[in-house]
Amino acid sequence: MNDTLLKACRGEPVPYTPVWMMRQGGRFIPRYRELVAKNGFLTVCRTPELAAEATILPLSVVDVDSVILFSDILTTAEPMGMPLRYEDATGPHFISPVRTKADVDRLVIPDPEEKLGFMMAAAKIVARELKGKVPDIGFAGAPFTMAAYMVEGGASTRFFYPRKMMFEAPEVFTALVGKVARLTTEYLRGQIKAGVDAIMFFDSLAKIIGPAEYARFALPFMKESIAALRGEGVPIIYYVNGAAPLLDLVKQTRPDVVALDYRVNLGWAAKQLGKDFAVQGNLDPYALLAPPEEMEARVKEILDEGKSAKGHVFNLGDGIQPETTIEQAKRLVDAVHRLSRR
Repeated sequence: MNDTLLKACRGEPVPYTPVWMMRQGGRFIPRYRELVAKNGFLTVCRTPELAAEATILPLSVVDVDSVILFSDILTTAEPMGMPLRYEDATGPHFISPVRTKADVDRLVIPDPEEKLGFMMAAAKIVARELKGKVPDIGFAGAPFTMAAYMVEGGASTRFFYPRKMMFEAPEVFTALVGKVARLTTEYLRGQIKAGVDAIMFFDSLAKIIGPAEYARFALPFMKESIAALRGEGVPIIYYVNGAAPLLDLVKQTRPDVVALDYRVNLGWAAKQLGKDFAVQGNLDPYALLAPPEEMEARVKEILDEGKSAKGHVFNLGDGIQPETTIEQAKRLVDAVHRLSRR
């Protein structure tokens, strides 16, 4: 196996800096767009064979050092009692958002093997098809981010309802995050049993709160989940969108790798985190659209910044944009491999 990613996560020596791209399983690859146009996004997520194909697609077009299971973070809320719809114009949304204590009380914590087995089945297919070529990363939405989406009902520029609940009814929001956290932990444990080589938490909405709210509504649950999964023996990556003001708190969750958005200097963040953590990131995805020499210069800057960390996995600081061409994605991966070669 090309295990450079796993070694970098553990802070071990690597021949070059490994690279993969968030949202690499779709968006910029024509075959992925065909799959979604024919079947629908949620059907691709819930059909193991289709999800496995979308997972592996990047290896056929770009020489990445890892794949990540194809799904959507919000699919885990549906078996809790949150019917989910996906519209092309607005993206995923919940038919009945969580707004009251009664709404939280009615939610169940399902057996992930039973209700989310399609993800585990996809992981098994990927493991079989990859034949050890590169690692496969399993993932889930972080408990705070999932709870915020469940209260809001879908994507938003303000996320008014979860922010309102955190201040008006903090005990209700805390109860919701707690339920989500219990499911998330067992869901990721199931993915590990199915054969993934690393796991990743996406706290995409950490950017909507400050340190005090992060400490109250996100930190305790992330600490518990990561501690519960520590004994499974796979690297744990934690992506925190809007991490800059939260790094002192994020350190307390004790992942192996802190993944960073593109708004923070990677070298500065590595210094704040210290030598106990590897870092992942954090190129602005729009930099792939720049002229080749400009993109390559930025890649070199980030590679230099990553040298101060325990380990470095190169990635984007957000998802790859749909307008990115395969040629541009290849150029990025090639530049990372060439410029970081030891």
